[in-house]
Amino acid sequence: MRHEIRDLYDEVADLLDDDRVEALPGYFVDDCVYRITTRENHDRGLPGGFMYCDGVAMLRDRILAIRETQVYEPRSWRHFVGGVHVLGVEGDTIRSRANVLVTESMSDEDPRVFIVGRYLDTLVRREGKLRFKERIVVCDNHYVRRSLIMPV
Repeated sequence: MRHEIRDLYDEVADLLDDDRVEALPGYFVDDCVYRITTRENHDRGLPGGFMYCDGVAMLRDRILAIRETQVYEPRSWRHFVGGVHVLGVEGDTIRSRANVLVTESMSDEDPRVFIVGRYLDTLVRREGKLRFKERIVVCDNHYVRRSLIMPV
């Protein structure tokens, strides 16, 4: 099971690195939650964070808004995912965790660390494939150097 989860994480990282973010909602169930927050807020149970999507429709809307209305400097990301752990299995629900490091490259600068943290996921199997029911990205950094415009 850990290998299947690892493959899922790698597949999602590749699509984000290749700027195919429009495909991301296909990895989530309709009533999903996607949230990016700081470690401090997560540890204290506070809801605030960098990004929050309640349902796949909201995630799609966020991506569409990014693509069609926001102006931002082009950038490239590289996701490094490791330390994948299965935390628990209850029926068709799997809880997992992984460490994540995202680097960012701008056209006129050397790459730098953008996000360091972990994924806390709840996965379910739909039509034979694992899908995210909940993805909480907990960032160790307390702020993001540049705007966080895309899901990570």
